[in-house]
Amino acid sequence: MLAALAFGLALCATASAAPLEAYGRLPNMEALSISPSGHALAMIVTNGERRVVAVQDLGQKKLVFRGDAGDTKVRQVMWAGDKHLVIVASTTAAPMDILHSRREWLLGFVVDIESGKSQMLLRNVADVSAMNALADMPQVRLVDGKPVIFVEGIVFQDGKGNVALFRNHLGAPTTRLLQKGENGTVDWVIGPEGEPLGQEIYDTHRGRWSLKLRTAGGWREVMTAQGLDTPYVLGLGRDGRSVMVAVSDDEERASWQEVTLEGPAGSPILAQDDQSPIYDPRDGRLVGHRSLVGDEHAYTFFDEGDAKVWKAIRAAFPEDSVELVSWSDDRRKIIVHLDSATHGSAFSLVDLDTGRASWLGDEYNDLKPEDIAAKRPLRFKAADGLELTGYLTLPRGRPEKNLPLVVFPHGGPASRDTPGFDWWAQGMASRGYAVLQVNFRGSEGLGGELLEAGYGEWGRKMQTDLSDGVRWLASQGVIDPRRVCIVGASYGGYAALAGATIDRGVYRCAVSVAGVSDLKRHVAYSRTRGGRTSERYWTRFIGAEDLGDPVMRIYSPALLADQADIPVLLIHGKDDTVVPLEQSRIMDEALRKAGKPVELIVQKGADHWLSRGDTRLETLQATITFLERHNPPN
Repeated sequence: MLAALAFGLALCATASAAPLEAYGRLPNMEALSISPSGHALAMIVTNGERRVVAVQDLGQKKLVFRGDAGDTKVRQVMWAGDKHLVIVASTTAAPMDILHSRREWLLGFVVDIESGKSQMLLRNVADVSAMNALADMPQVRLVDGKPVIFVEGIVFQDGKGNVALFRNHLGAPTTRLLQKGENGTVDWVIGPEGEPLGQEIYDTHRGRWSLKLRTAGGWREVMTAQGLDTPYVLGLGRDGRSVMVAVSDDEERASWQEVTLEGPAGSPILAQDDQSPIYDPRDGRLVGHRSLVGDEHAYTFFDEGDAKVWKAIRAAFPEDSVELVSWSDDRRKIIVHLDSATHGSAFSLVDLDTGRASWLGDEYNDLKPEDIAAKRPLRFKAADGLELTGYLTLPRGRPEKNLPLVVFPHGGPASRDTPGFDWWAQGMASRGYAVLQVNFRGSEGLGGELLEAGYGEWGRKMQTDLSDGVRWLASQGVIDPRRVCIVGASYGGYAALAGATIDRGVYRCAVSVAGVSDLKRHVAYSRTRGGRTSERYWTRFIGAEDLGDPVMRIYSPALLADQADIPVLLIHGKDDTVVPLEQSRIMDEALRKAGKPVELIVQKGADHWLSRGDTRLETLQATITFLERHNPPN
């Protein structure tokens, strides 16, 4: 069993529930990837805190590579041919001589599995001054039958950093510049044979987007757009020669359009608003797409053979939610992620040559079926009649009546909650709480109308959608409205603070993880990162004309601290570059000055995504301790 690689640590569960460590530590298996020939499987295994990159030969059933990554934040593991791995990690840093640059930087490495030797991508770059950080995830193409790694990095020209394209031949001592970018280049499209095919450019100050395609004589601009909701490049088109661009028409209908030097080509593909592409692992062509339609994962493949393969896989797991993780070049060996309402999440290897599926392991080894709480979809109407959806996770072994509740809003806000396993919600449910997750107005992935209904409703109807859910559950007799707390991270952290200061009288306590507390300061900070585009994104949801708009003050919890009516717990990572620690420090100071009960936990080494096992567990433990003190489940 591959799961045995995950250090084999055992946790002692109590009779009533698994320990919080079983929920709060890192998954035991991450980033699974099968080799091009299907002979080996690469993945990250963990003991909940430390990561190891491991490769198993599937035929010999033995471990052929093991690399200790420790607490490094490994983001992706991919193959470059059958003998090399590309590993991408990230670190929070502020390189010298770069303004406003404390952010999460990607670092890439290529590892020879047989020798165990590794080389850092972009460390040895020939004939140009470049950072060793990646601007995007690497891509692999076969050039003259050999795998070559293509990397986007930052080259300095005239005091500015531009995104350029580099090429790394396996075994070569240096990485070479393939194509320089221009001011505003944000992405590259690489052809099937490794040639630069397209260049996406965005001027953040003017809000101008453009696509350039390569000709025999240079680059030609073939498509432009202006404003906030511009098109964006997805990658290669279906034929491997066009560039696929996501666009919206005048009625906000989204589609994918292939673009060539002659203009749009082929029939557009109508797109769900959360639709993501699937590429051929051999040459990067678009071969299909996936989306979450309601509560179901939907897959579309353009090739009849691919569609048949996926239909057979889906039929093999009729009771589970199934997602494609990785497949071999010939599509004969496929890694899938399974999510069961009663057994949690796991990985399986499907071998079409033998007609068998092999269980690779649970995502969380120390959770048994009896440790997984039921998560069911729900639907209700907000006070103004808008129909909303969400999920309710119910504690095991308790009658569905007068339960204590935790409202758990998602981040974003342009994101959504999904039907799959949620370690945080499950951890809270294991301690006796019902957990409500609402796809409030402003959520993405459930249709343009719901998303746009959130514009200008930050702190207003986006907030009351949550408390309307509380009132609906109370009317059904499911929860006790006197025993409700709110917990959230990022935008959800803002919602928790707004529950204490704006939409009062609903909650007994609030936990804000990396939450925004001062809107004006945060929008100004975001502008230093993403220019006016970022500012327009935030002000669209907040409903402000500019930084001086009174709305910024009216809906900032830190400026309403004297109105807080419940205890507040603030948790924030020192390495958060999305919502800086300053936001929680401001809220802490304001609440203390107003004489309100507040606690602040500053996590050393924690980023915005709780990427490390120790800070993830600390967050869950602190949340449960705070909930049990201010809203006991019994």
